[in-house]
Amino acid sequence: MLKMQVTDIGSREDGKIWIRKSVSSKYGVLATVVRNASARQTKTVRFLHVAFDTTGELFLAGDHHGNIYVFDISRNRFKLVQKTGQACTALAFNLRRTTEFLVALADYSIKCFDKDTRQLVSWMRGHEGAISSLSIHSSGSYAISTSSDTAQLWNLDTFQRKRKLNVRQSVGIQKVFFLPHSNTILSCFSDDSIFAWESDTLFCKYQLPIPQDGPRIRYRTFAVTQDGKTLAAAGRSNLVHLWCLDSQQLLRVIQMPPKVKSVRCMDFLPDSFDGGSNQILGVLSQDGVMRFINIQSCKQNFEIGSHEDAITLAAICPKGHHIVAVMDSGALRVYDVRSLTPEISKPPQPLLKRVTKGKISEGSGLKMKVYTGAGQRPVKTSGRRMQSKILPSAVSTLDDKENDLPNGLNKKRLQALLRAFGEYPSKYRMFIWRSLLHLPENHAAFSSLTEKGLHSAYMCLQERYPIKSHKLQRGLQRVLSALAHWAAVFGETDYLPLLAFPFVKLFENNPMICFEVVATIIVNWCQHWFEYFPNPPLNVLSLAENVLAHHDKELLQHFVACGVTSQLYAWPLLETLFSEVLMREEWLKLFDNVFSNHPSFLLMAVVAYVTCCRAPLLLCTERKDFEFFFHHRNSLDISAMLKEAYQLMDSTPADIHPSSTLSDFEPLTQGQYPIFNKYPTFIVEYQSQERERIRQQEVEYLRERQEVQELHAEAVRQQAEFEAWYKQQELLLQGEEQRRRILQEEESKLAQQRARLAAMKRELKVKELNLIDSSRRRFLKHQQDQRRIQLKRLDDEIQRKMALRDQETATAVQDIEVRQMELDAQRQLFEQQLAKEQERVSQTVRAEVDTRRRRAEIEDSTFQNFIQANADISQTNKKMLEESLAEAGQLEVDADWQAEVIKRLEKAKERQDKQRERLVNLSKQTRAKEEEVVQLMVEVEGKQWDDVVAKQAKLEEERRGDAQRKSLISQETEETEKHGELQKNREDSLMFVDHPKRLRSPCSTRGLLHKTQSETTNISLINQSDDSTGFSLDRGRGELDSKERELMQEIRELRMKLAARARATDFISPSTSSVYSQ
Repeated sequence: MLKMQVTDIGSREDGKIWIRKSVSSKYGVLATVVRNASARQTKTVRFLHVAFDTTGELFLAGDHHGNIYVFDISRNRFKLVQKTGQACTALAFNLRRTTEFLVALADYSIKCFDKDTRQLVSWMRGHEGAISSLSIHSSGSYAISTSSDTAQLWNLDTFQRKRKLNVRQSVGIQKVFFLPHSNTILSCFSDDSIFAWESDTLFCKYQLPIPQDGPRIRYRTFAVTQDGKTLAAAGRSNLVHLWCLDSQQLLRVIQMPPKVKSVRCMDFLPDSFDGGSNQILGVLSQDGVMRFINIQSCKQNFEIGSHEDAITLAAICPKGHHIVAVMDSGALRVYDVRSLTPEISKPPQPLLKRVTKGKISEGSGLKMKVYTGAGQRPVKTSGRRMQSKILPSAVSTLDDKENDLPNGLNKKRLQALLRAFGEYPSKYRMFIWRSLLHLPENHAAFSSLTEKGLHSAYMCLQERYPIKSHKLQRGLQRVLSALAHWAAVFGETDYLPLLAFPFVKLFENNPMICFEVVATIIVNWCQHWFEYFPNPPLNVLSLAENVLAHHDKELLQHFVACGVTSQLYAWPLLETLFSEVLMREEWLKLFDNVFSNHPSFLLMAVVAYVTCCRAPLLLCTERKDFEFFFHHRNSLDISAMLKEAYQLMDSTPADIHPSSTLSDFEPLTQGQYPIFNKYPTFIVEYQSQERERIRQQEVEYLRERQEVQELHAEAVRQQAEFEAWYKQQELLLQGEEQRRRILQEEESKLAQQRARLAAMKRELKVKELNLIDSSRRRFLKHQQDQRRIQLKRLDDEIQRKMALRDQETATAVQDIEVRQMELDAQRQLFEQQLAKEQERVSQTVRAEVDTRRRRAEIEDSTFQNFIQANADISQTNKKMLEESLAEAGQLEVDADWQAEVIKRLEKAKERQDKQRERLVNLSKQTRAKEEEVVQLMVEVEGKQWDDVVAKQAKLEEERRGDAQRKSLISQETEETEKHGELQKNREDSLMFVDHPKRLRSPCSTRGLLHKTQSETTNISLINQSDDSTGFSLDRGRGELDSKERELMQEIRELRMKLAARARATDFISPSTSSVYSQ
């Protein structure tokens, strides 16, 4: 089962990608990155897209919460660079400005951010659908964004849209992208058509022919080699089309294994030695497995992903070193391509090889099938001939087990190889060292040491050991701090930086391996070094001195004679592990032999170095010369020194051999590092206590000094403030005095300006008064003219009205005279008619009296005649009542006609002028009074008729008595006379009101002719009415004359007033002009 480390970045904004860099040789997984929503929840936030930069060491990753992360594989760091708030649909990280990147978002827009400043650089809009891909030109100055309906070309210098490609709705766009290192744009559509365009002019260069043979593939994914000459296209089938873009022809059709039903994604795997014509094509199918095949041999080299752990998207770095895959679970998985290829992470090839038969798959025609098998790159061999040597075989199986190393290596064989060639291959040296030292790779234990932070003893390491490279400086501090946290003595060891520095520089990118190598060296090759701490290890130095005394007494005596001890010639080599006196290659070659032999080999190497340099050492006599010699590089043959060391290992007696004192090699323990306490703890603790005390004192001193400096700075600041305040006060006083002078000058200038302004105002006022005077005179003249015109108009109007009034008065007098004549004629006619009517009525009355007498005589005779007489009387009464009602109706009709006449007269009178209206009002008043009299007469007449009806009823009841009959006749006669009188008075009044041209009303005449009852008293009534009518006419004429005289008096008064006002105006105007002139 695959076991790998999983890094949960959670809500962290930066951190490490992996705790330990352990690459599985079988699966090639470098790290797996997941992001859970929170520590309590197991909900995973899915990663959606990834994109590499041009270096291949950095890649972007965006999740569906809108967070954008930058992962640095070389530095083992990740960092949150942006929170967009919405899911991304595409990423691009290879812009001309290396710190900027493009993000296509779910709202169909594109944003450009800066990863260092986290600022929004630009916001580009224009798409109406989801953006599926972003392609960047090789120069990094242009970009193409593609959606299903359009593709847009953007200028990344100005972030403006340059061109837009629109297509028909029936044909969608699959992808539009730049060819590498070219100005050509390829556009691929859903109908499998592919066009090539010139990016500058957008001129169509060519179109690839659509394959007619075989089933339709329906392209949906494309890949281009780095030289831009080969295009791979695939889609909804297991076929992959390879096109040659130079000849625009279909080069080859590759059929994937039967498990592949469709292809999701493709990309070429770059190689540093293929010149851009990539041969390995990665094909991601629907089953989540990405297969890498050789497009020439059609063999499958390797694959990543599985059915249980499927891949949804993958990106390959431009250098071909790493592959980042987005898994179906939402995690990111980083693969190391070098560990996926067969020849990496294997032991050295054996010298003796066997020739075997291999199957070669020959493809016929254009279509080729992919065969699953491990493809190997050809192994490069040097031109020189190697001399083969027979290696000694192992003695026993037990020795083989002891000499077996991890990763399939054998120590005896490595030692034999080392003795044959003198060193290990540089390509596999680190691998061999890790195997020889049995490094446990305790990631958790090392993390616990590094999490403690920098040790106080190495806080100021750069002051004692300045290093130009900050990265190397930090790495050295990290390793030394881990060693100090592991054992307290290493915090007090002064030479430990010199001992660890070469290994830190060698394992710069892997601090854990560096720590374990140094710890292994301290445990095994530095045995008994700390027993005399803090002094040099005299016991170990005495072992080297004994070996030197045995093999070269002359040189030892020379050292003694010059006063040089082992602390001067052996200890500098041991405490620096020869790093000061050897070159890099020499030092690596030395430690190839040191790690392959017993720990005592290091002391033998010290003695061998001294003996190989005996000639120059014998010439040195001064102590300074010896110190300089053992602290600087010297001309030395490292092979001869190693040969001498091996000779010393073999020829040194056992009693003085260091191996008798030093223990055999013991590797570090798994899980936790061993306890290291082989040193005088009380000295170390005392030194650490003293160091801590000194550090506290230094901190206190620094704090006090800081306070003193702050007080001094405060005092200086206050003194400066006081001086500045005094200076400011002086400046303020000077400024105030200067401003006073300026104000005085300004006030004098202002006074002069005010005087000039007052003079100008006076002049303007005089001009204004002159203008007002002239305008007033002009206005007065105009007003006088208007008044003269108005007076003339009034005079004309008065004359006209007076003439009109005289004419109207004359006409009215004539009308009245004519009316008077008409009334006289009517009076004479009415007198004649009344005389006739009176005669007729008298005759009728006499006849009726005679008749009633006869009826009275007859009533006494018989009862039957009485009843019949009653019936006749009742009928006669009814007829009389009907006639009375008819007469009342006739009177009502006459009244209506009179009212209509009055209304017409009112309308005629309203059209006259004001003076005529006064006469009309007077006539109306007169007419109203007459109407009141007429109405009163009508009411009296109605009452009289009611009395007549009542009396007739009484007459019928009392008809039997003669006295009653006589009284009834007399009453009827009186009532008839009264009725005739009233009717006559009313007719006279109506005749007075009528128009002069009208003689009488036909209705009233008819009423008079139909009267059946009248008396002689009517003549007197008529005379009375004639007198009243004449009186009313005379009174109206007198009122008219009085009104006319009053009107003329008012006109005269108005003229006098206007003349007086005109004289007063003429008097005021000259006086006013004289005042203004003065």
